[in-house]
Amino acid sequence: MAELLEIIMIVCFGMSWPMNVMKSYKARTAKGKSVMFLIFILIGYVAGIASKFVNEAYMANFADKWYVLFFYFLNFIMVFTDFCLYIRNKNLDKKRESETK
Repeated sequence: MAELLEIIMIVCFGMSWPMNVMKSYKARTAKGKSVMFLIFILIGYVAGIASKFVNEAYMANFADKWYVLFFYFLNFIMVFTDFCLYIRNKNLDKKRESETK
């Protein structure tokens, strides 16, 4: 039951990231984005993933519970993609700013 609740939490958090990634891609600006927020989320997902690897009970039943870790990795990839888009958009903002001077 604990794993099911954890999956529900991760899926609910994860449902917002694809929309956020698309918004960042289309917006082409980093204005209104917090890079520190993204970094803290990435650190949180790394901690969550690491917690699974050091949990002996989880690893003993990994073949039956691999899907929990899958959602952590999927969310991490989405947040990392948004982080990369932040860097791209920040560079686009700088380029636009230098062109208007």
